[in-house]
Amino acid sequence: MRVATVLHHPVRPVPSYRSTLFTPSPAKMKTLRFSFSHRSTKFKVLAAKKQLPELRSRKQKQDGENLLSRDQKAEEGFDLGWLPAFPHVLIASMSNFLFGYHIGVMNGPIVSIAKELGFEGNPILEGLVVSIFIAGAFVGSISSGSLADKLGCRRTFQIDTIPLILGAIISAQAHSLDEMLWGRFLVGLGIGVNTVLVPIYISEVAPTKYRGSLGTLCQVGTCLGIITSLFLGIPAEDDPHWWRTMLYIASLPGFILALGMQFTVESPRWLCKGGMLNDAKAVIANLWGESEINKAIEEFQLVIKKDGSDLDSQWSELLEEPHSRVAFIGDGALASLLVGVTNFAGALCASYLMDKEGRQKLLIGSYLGMAISMLLVVGATSLPLDEDFSHNLSILGTLFYIFTFAIGAGPVTGLVIPELSSNRTRGKIMGFSFSVHWVCNFLVGLFFLDLVETFGVAPVYAGFGGVSLLSALFAYYFIVETKGRSLEEIEMSLNANSTPGNK
Repeated sequence: MRVATVLHHPVRPVPSYRSTLFTPSPAKMKTLRFSFSHRSTKFKVLAAKKQLPELRSRKQKQDGENLLSRDQKAEEGFDLGWLPAFPHVLIASMSNFLFGYHIGVMNGPIVSIAKELGFEGNPILEGLVVSIFIAGAFVGSISSGSLADKLGCRRTFQIDTIPLILGAIISAQAHSLDEMLWGRFLVGLGIGVNTVLVPIYISEVAPTKYRGSLGTLCQVGTCLGIITSLFLGIPAEDDPHWWRTMLYIASLPGFILALGMQFTVESPRWLCKGGMLNDAKAVIANLWGESEINKAIEEFQLVIKKDGSDLDSQWSELLEEPHSRVAFIGDGALASLLVGVTNFAGALCASYLMDKEGRQKLLIGSYLGMAISMLLVVGATSLPLDEDFSHNLSILGTLFYIFTFAIGAGPVTGLVIPELSSNRTRGKIMGFSFSVHWVCNFLVGLFFLDLVETFGVAPVYAGFGGVSLLSALFAYYFIVETKGRSLEEIEMSLNANSTPGNK
């Protein structure tokens, strides 16, 4: 009987930061700018008055003067305020395409690889070839935050393409198990860095109004990468050496990413922290509109003055409020290998709903849907049903799990963690969260079959359903809605609520 086996290779979002090396001058940025109107949105900031007197006064005055005229302009045609940031986000999402590609690339050819490299029939070594990728990702995710804080996202992205390209080529040319393991580890190292960078970068360069929709490009990129690898893996059924071609192909997106990041902007928040105000203003004018410059710079400087430098932050700060609450969100990262069109369709739905319904609603609905899907699989494998009906119910549960994951738990978690993180600790929180994610992925992949053999399919999937229900409760009680609020407003709100006078 077939059951949902997508938990062998779990997947996550996935899938940003900043730099001075390739930051275009303001003059160059003007040549890249699109001329579109930006429709403002009123936000409610919960921070204490003593923290925000000037900011709130200026914001209320600006909203009163500009909201009506901007609304009228937006209604005259299509709302294209997302378009200036889209090319930059799209290039960064190439990292998630690589992530998805390397998840799927070993699914079919692993048998041919094992036979050619001399470890055929050894399930431990076959599992090691897959799992070493996760070990590399763990190391990469731990180090990514500090690299981005020091070098900026653009430079870190470009440096990170080195292990991605070298790892793919070494794997493609491997003639021994050791060479294959080193290649897979290097690829995992690069993927681990990028899965942390992409959501941070998107959250910091995307306009507030479109941050949710643009953030779902992480999940879309991952889906397309998986689909591409599965499609290219079809010839492997007839050609036992085709896996080498597939791994050579895996190096090409790395070159595209390195070149593409040359033409992207740096995070304006990182530029502001580095004292490059003119460059930060140029990025804001290019992506968000000239009317947002003064407001954004004022918010950046207010938060930077309060928090200090992210380079001075310590890992121990993740145990303090409000950082501990945000870092804990990453613990719910038990996810599955989500493949094909269902995953892609879910990601597209998420991109439409993210900025309309909000992050919290999508998370709760997603986790509840995942729990229901697990119950369908449990019923299919434990109830005395007709064999064909049981088989179809199992497939339905699997597809429903894929869809509900892709519509919420996949893209939202990777977006809401950097949104709720402070400017000071954003890199470290993302590094911690994704390192926990990779550890969970490794443990699930390592012990899943043993758990099924020991306890049976139904109890294991019931356990996953229980985790999903607990995740829904966690999202209901602890996730703060971030829709339509700037990162600075979110941070000041959390800081105000965590002060002794507000507890």
